[in-house]
Amino acid sequence: MNELEQQDAQADPPVLVHPVQPHPMFSERSARRVEVRHELVGYAFQRGDVEEFLRRAGLDDPDVTDPELVRWAGGGPAVW
Repeated sequence: MNELEQQDAQADPPVLVHPVQPHPMFSERSARRVEVRHELVGYAFQRGDVEEFLRRAGLDDPDVTDPELVRWAGGGPAVW
C-alpha cells in the first residue's frame, strides 16, 4: 500500500470522479471532474485520463475500479 492509499484507508475514497458534464472550456465535449483528496486535479475525457491523474498523484499502477480508491459519481468508469 502506498502513501496515498495509507492516508485514506480509514476514510472515504481519496479520489472522486464527478458525473459527466459539459467541459467548462469546450462546450461540445463532456468531461468528468476529478478530485484527489478534495482538490481538483483536472478534467477527464476518458478512463485513461483518470489513471494518469492518479499516476501523477503517486500511484504506479492505479486500479480505478477499486472502490476503496475511487468513488465514481453518476456512473462507473465506462460512463463518458
